[in-house]
Amino acid sequence: MKLKNKRILCLVHEAFEDLEFWYPYYRLQEEGAILTVAGEKGGEVYHGKYGVPVTSEIAYGEADPNQFDALLVPGGWAPDKIRRFAEVRELVRTMNQRGAVLGQICHAGWVFISAGILRGRKVTSTPAIRDDMTNAGAIWVDEPVVIDGNLVSSRRPSDLPLYARALIDLLL
Repeated sequence: MKLKNKRILCLVHEAFEDLEFWYPYYRLQEEGAILTVAGEKGGEVYHGKYGVPVTSEIAYGEADPNQFDALLVPGGWAPDKIRRFAEVRELVRTMNQRGAVLGQICHAGWVFISAGILRGRKVTSTPAIRDDMTNAGAIWVDEPVVIDGNLVSSRRPSDLPLYARALIDLLL
């Protein structure tokens, strides 16, 4: 139980990438972390791209950024919805300023772009949003996992074992 008492906030919305949510969710839980799922509304059921549901426990605006050690955003089409909420953008900025671990995979970089925290940071993502990342001032590389300070980024589901390992290591 390496991550006992570590609190992690997971953001979801419709059409999240199922594996990019569930794989890290269960790996971190196996290590003893306490995970909280936040959505646009608390108690709402959101479906992944392949139909796997998850129920949010709280709304984005109810999440206290000072109560969490890490923030995870899965990819899929959900990040394009998640980034539209001012409370999410502020949550990301506050957690980044505190040095909390921030995990993004695939299209999740859109949330961090909209929060304005990527300028000058080395990251990866799905190649589909490479231009978005570089236009936001990020230094984009095509690698399975990139760690830049408190930011962990990854490209796609096949990178999940390395991504989850990097998240765990950074949280220790």
